[in-house]
Amino acid sequence: MDKQSSNIKDLVGLVRDGDTIIVGGFGACGTPITLINALAETDIKGLKLVANNCGTDDYGLGRLLVNDQLERITASYIGDNSVVAQKYASGEVELELVPQGTLAERMRAGGAGIAAFFTRAGVGTMVADGGMPWKYGANGAVVLESPKRRTEEFDGETYVMECAVRGDFALVHAAKGDRHGNLVFAKSAQNFNPLAAMAGRVTIAEVEELVEPGELSPEEIHLPGIFVQHVFELPENMKKRVDRLTLRDRAEEWGVML
Repeated sequence: MDKQSSNIKDLVGLVRDGDTIIVGGFGACGTPITLINALAETDIKGLKLVANNCGTDDYGLGRLLVNDQLERITASYIGDNSVVAQKYASGEVELELVPQGTLAERMRAGGAGIAAFFTRAGVGTMVADGGMPWKYGANGAVVLESPKRRTEEFDGETYVMECAVRGDFALVHAAKGDRHGNLVFAKSAQNFNPLAAMAGRVTIAEVEELVEPGELSPEEIHLPGIFVQHVFELPENMKKRVDRLTLRDRAEEWGVML
């Protein structure tokens, strides 16, 4: 039951060329940056990534893209990473854009053993009708398009079928965890991390604080250890990056004359 590992290189060394990795986090929030950086130091290629977004040009999952380690990306948002657009347009990477709620449910379904589900999101668009360019050739021509999806009528409304996603590996970041793999996620880091962890056949969790089994009460556990195979405790001096730092002049609010 002891799932703790002290060697992060051994953990990312489990990943093989061509594997599908599902990664938690939202922007810079809750991103397993230490695991991503360790993976970026390897020679692993041809990875298929499933994540909400793809980091930035120089941070997070963007490092894997710059290193030419990604072959395919399934994501909801890529606006913070100009390298994605460049490599997509040049045919270096395949890209599937998915509505955010649909992507979250595809992960959850994969972890829950649900093969597919029906949703209203995407009905009447290229998501359902097919034809979205997934991959371009070197000459700029589309060489792979999204397929037409199955639709069904329920209570007079049209729904499109979406398939669950499963990954060979899931990489997640938790605020706290125990050696049995039970995890607690801080605030908005709960968004994609639990879902990603559920959808991985092998889930590796980096945790800020590692405690002994029994120290976490059942009520505070967001993800049970059955979904986690490996736990790595982060160093105490690990720094978190702020996604977008916004400052406001509050002098008027405080009644201060400048």
